Amino acid sequence: MKQNKPAKKRRHSSSFRLISAGFFAIILLGALLLMLPVSSQSRSFTPFADTLFTAISATCVTGLIVRDTATHWSLFGQIVILMLIQIGGMGVITIGLALMRLSGKKIKLSMRSMMQDSISAPQVGGILHLTGFILKTSAAIELTGAVLLSPVFIRDFGVARGLWYSLFHSVSAFCNAGFDLMGIREPFSSLTSYGSNVWVNTVIMLLIITGGIGFLTWDDVKQHRHHLKKYRLQSKIVLLTSALLIFVPALFFFFSEYAGEPLCERILHSLFQSVTARTAGFNNADLAQMHESGSMVMIVLMLIGGCSGSTAGGMKTSTLAVLFLAAMSVYRRKNDVVCFQRRIPEDAVRSAGSILFMYTALFLSTGIAISMIESLPLVTCLFETGSALGTAGLTLGITSGLTHISRIILMILMFMGRVGGLTLIYAALPSGIENAKMPLEKVTVG
Repeated sequence: MKQNKPAKKRRHSSSFRLISAGFFAIILLGALLLMLPVSSQSRSFTPFADTLFTAISATCVTGLIVRDTATHWSLFGQIVILMLIQIGGMGVITIGLALMRLSGKKIKLSMRSMMQDSISAPQVGGILHLTGFILKTSAAIELTGAVLLSPVFIRDFGVARGLWYSLFHSVSAFCNAGFDLMGIREPFSSLTSYGSNVWVNTVIMLLIITGGIGFLTWDDVKQHRHHLKKYRLQSKIVLLTSALLIFVPALFFFFSEYAGEPLCERILHSLFQSVTARTAGFNNADLAQMHESGSMVMIVLMLIGGCSGSTAGGMKTSTLAVLFLAAMSVYRRKNDVVCFQRRIPEDAVRSAGSILFMYTALFLSTGIAISMIESLPLVTCLFETGSALGTAGLTLGITSGLTHISRIILMILMFMGRVGGLTLIYAALPSGIENAKMPLEKVTVG
């Protein structure tokens, strides 16, 4: 018998609650583990406020930190952080489903539906195959990235530490987390000591891009390879929009921010900032030296984020594309929103508009609030809230000095940015059941 619409709404609402609860449980467990003396290099308890912030930042693959990852946390603490990054990047439901399969348990339809909601898959059918593809692809890419980084890090830090650094940074980059272990050279320095190293920067950028493209798109690439016409509309939009969001901002940074640098470093820094701004959190240059115009461009990129069904956060590239296409259809006085000779559903346009409104309202209101609380410049605070909400992890250097109230605001933003604002709203609010339509009346806008 065909499932009725209210039942579907209740099922999705339950999925959203479980997804939110799963992320919260992992964050709480990670925070408690990081409190243990064995997690810090000084073998002392770390305050819960600091471990909670770190656990949220790691699980929500953001990268904002209040304690330097390399100098404060022990190897055990760093392993906990890496596990949180991996779980957060892959998704709590994906990891849970994989463990259930390994244990031999039968995967019920409700669990498959939850997985569909978690990774924004188009349908429940084939979800187990997709889960296997996600796990295998992630492991292969992360190990490849570690192998590629290892020659440089082994040269600089020795064999044992070099291998660990290679694996840590590969997973962190692929999961778009932005956590690093370079604080041993200078605390909170990220990859600035490798700012002119073409090899390290290129590998990190490729890892960020592959993680941020999304598993659904990579599944399309695997199935259809160079036959672009056979790709899903979602994949076409993702690939085109991602390419534009990498190269157009890179041109802006090339001509506005790094004009005085040698050509090679100028190209490298411009591309890296364009790639990392959309949820990765690494930086290979001092962001505090950027002009306000450059900071605002980075804020926009952080809010946009990566792609649906990826390790990245933010509003998502497909949201931006749908909004742009909807605007173009209005300008051209077309009834339908069309892309690649396909109509985009009206509910997708409504959802995109809702996401934009929610992100803009949260980003501005919290930025203004932190600016008032901390007595800091507004652009600096907007950079911080945009980074948290977009799970980018970039900062102008104010995170560790913020008061507890401002940190709580950032933690809420990071959680919403990774789990998804709409997911939390759907989880909190009851499903609306429309029994009758209200009378229609025209409202003038614009």
